[in-house]
Amino acid sequence: MKIDLNCDMGELDDAAHEAALMAYITSANIACGGHAGDEQTMERTVRLALERGVRIGAHPGYPDRENFGRLEITMTAEAIADTVAEQIARLDEVVRRIGGTIVHVKPHGALYNVAVRNADVARAIAQGAARWNPQTTLFGLAGSPMLDVWRAMGMAVAGEAFADRRYEPDGTLRSRKFADALITNPADAAAQAVRFAREGLAETICVHGDTPGSVSILKACREALT
Repeated sequence: MKIDLNCDMGELDDAAHEAALMAYITSANIACGGHAGDEQTMERTVRLALERGVRIGAHPGYPDRENFGRLEITMTAEAIADTVAEQIARLDEVVRRIGGTIVHVKPHGALYNVAVRNADVARAIAQGAARWNPQTTLFGLAGSPMLDVWRAMGMAVAGEAFADRRYEPDGTLRSRKFADALITNPADAAAQAVRFAREGLAETICVHGDTPGSVSILKACREALT
């Protein structure tokens, strides 16, 4: 069994931290200017990924840097498709220049969570990604309707689970407004990752780079999954 271990990257102004994260993952979702990131951080993160043999993905979000893309904002489906396409293209230019390839797209934060329950938003994300490459793989919440929307559009998908997040009974992520939304104990996160893997609930498992103790969490998850 092969399980991908991914992390949202290029969001923090801390090169040493991101290098430490990169040591334990197999896929990096790189912020591309919407909620975070600029040409400098994209290039730094892409180079780290290439050095480590880590697969590169685009991580577009709502164009709302003030709130780190974690608040839902009102946008038409067309505007969402436009910003997703523009953000991926921005990263793709950097990746190609350095000699790499983007292999997947994972929406960020509120855009991701809204798409779980809103088929129009999910469809707009896929339309934006397809403008860049209709063959790309979209990462989305395992077991959620967003994956069904994308499959119906002919897109390749990978169901994603989260080692460092708690879930609601309906399978959605617990809102970050609750104090217990994050799992910060490495052993607990690793146990959750192993459970997802054993139950076949996901193809890829995420740990957020800005979760407190994320390096230790990723290390524990990597060792437990191995």
